[in-house]
Amino acid sequence: MKFDVTKNNSSAVLTLKERKLDVSVSPELKGEFILLCRPTLKLLIIDLSAVEFCDSSGLSALLIADRQMREHKGAIRLVGVHKKVLALLKISQLDKVFPIFDTVAKAQKD
Repeated sequence: MKFDVTKNNSSAVLTLKERKLDVSVSPELKGEFILLCRPTLKLLIIDLSAVEFCDSSGLSALLIADRQMREHKGAIRLVGVHKKVLALLKISQLDKVFPIFDTVAKAQKD
């Protein structure tokens, strides 16, 4: 799985560099979220700009990150969500769980 993480004080940006967020990458991504989502992290921005497809295992990985962050009173924001991925988020009503932004800069400001 290809990704970058940029940390800045109490926030981090995880940029996923995969076209698909599916069973081939979700187990490794879940592990990364568990390592990343510590009590000192208050904001996790997940940049999905490269992701064109997501399945239920990908959603599961995002939900694990959400649960980890909520345990520590932190927040998650999604950035660059493609139309197909957004459609899946809406069908599963997860667009109400994850705030979605156009850019990382906008996600950091709000």
